[in-house]
Amino acid sequence: MVFLGFLLVAAALVVAVGVVLDNTGPMHLTLFGETVPGVDNQWQVFLAGAAVALAFIAGAMLTFMGAGRVMRTRRDLRYLREEHEESLSTLEMEKRQLQRELARIRQSTAAAPQPTAPAPDAGVPAAAGAAPRPGGGASRQQNPAASPFFDRRD
Repeated sequence: MVFLGFLLVAAALVVAVGVVLDNTGPMHLTLFGETVPGVDNQWQVFLAGAAVALAFIAGAMLTFMGAGRVMRTRRDLRYLREEHEESLSTLEMEKRQLQRELARIRQSTAAAPQPTAPAPDAGVPAAAGAAPRPGGGASRQQNPAASPFFDRRD
C-alpha cells in the first residue's frame, strides 16, 4: 500500500508539473508538448486540476495508512515479544522455586528415618482380635504406620 501511495503521489506531481510548465495560452491544456483534446474551457481545466488533486490526496492517504499499519504491526510485535520474554522469565523463576522445594522435600525425607513394615510370616496365624475377611481369606496384618484409608474393610 505504501508503494502504491508513493506511485500515485509521484504520478500526480508529474502531471501537475507538466500542466503548469506547458500551458502558456489561456484556454489550451498542454501536457508534455501535446494538446489535451476536449479541454477548451476554463471549467474543464479546473476539473482536470481537481482530478490531479484527488489523485494526489488518494496517494497521500494510501501512503499514510500503509505507514500507520506498518507502525502498528511493529508495535504489536514488540509488545508480544516483551510479553513472551516476561512469560518465559516467570516460568523459569517458578521452575527454580519448584526445584528448590523438591530438593528441600527430598532432604527432609532422607533425613527422617523410614518406618519399616514387619515382614508377613506365612506360617503365623492371624492376630486374635482381627476379624475374618468377608471373602473368607486370611486377614492382613495391619501396619501402624500405614494409612487407615487403605486398610478399611468396607
